[in-house]
Amino acid sequence: MQLPASAPPTFCLPLKTPIFNERVKLIPFDVDLHSAAFVSQTKDRPDLFAHLPKGPWASLAEWKAMWAEPDFTFSPSNPSSFLFAIIDTTRPPSAEDDEGEFAGVVAYMNTSQLSRSTEIGFIVVLPAYQRTHVALNTTGLLLQYAFDDDTGLALARVGWWTSSKNVASARLAEKIGFSKVGEIPYHMAFPLGRMNGKVGNGKPLPPRSDPDDVWRDSLLFSVSWDQWKAGSRKMMEVLMAL
Repeated sequence: MQLPASAPPTFCLPLKTPIFNERVKLIPFDVDLHSAAFVSQTKDRPDLFAHLPKGPWASLAEWKAMWAEPDFTFSPSNPSSFLFAIIDTTRPPSAEDDEGEFAGVVAYMNTSQLSRSTEIGFIVVLPAYQRTHVALNTTGLLLQYAFDDDTGLALARVGWWTSSKNVASARLAEKIGFSKVGEIPYHMAFPLGRMNGKVGNGKPLPPRSDPDDVWRDSLLFSVSWDQWKAGSRKMMEVLMAL
């Protein structure tokens, strides 16, 4: 296993990678190394992004152009977000990694150094790795690292946002120890989202909306450091060992 490397200096927390166990490894997403596999395996799958504001990207050039936009969530200049490449280390070496296959992406988002909090988001597991150990071990590793007060980030809270229509995401959040905090109606607007396969809340559109606009109601889940120590950590360890 490669030695830990520090996160880019723009990220607001002293994160070190890889974060790994015997099944999954999380490393910084490398635009030059991982983009081709990500785009080629998702460009014809709008369902993977149905509950997300953006995606899929039709071409490698379109995806890479996003990274040059200063307001892009995962722009290197954004200190609150960090995008990981997920490597399935139960698979053979590949062009993307010498210890396994590129299986998708996940991120720490909306991270606050002051509040010692972050969110797990933008989880896109590639089709070939869905319904395997990948999603559970990926989210478990991020939770373990977030709350570990010896070698991790020693955070106070981790959040999880998902669409009210994304049943699979909500089930995963609850399975790994998150508690539902509440629901926010009309939380996110997806302009012309109907044309891009976005899933909305099914409610009437607000005034001045385009007929093809889509609005998302969002569920907020959360787990705090004391919940983690009181039982969520042990539950997560059991699930990851299955």
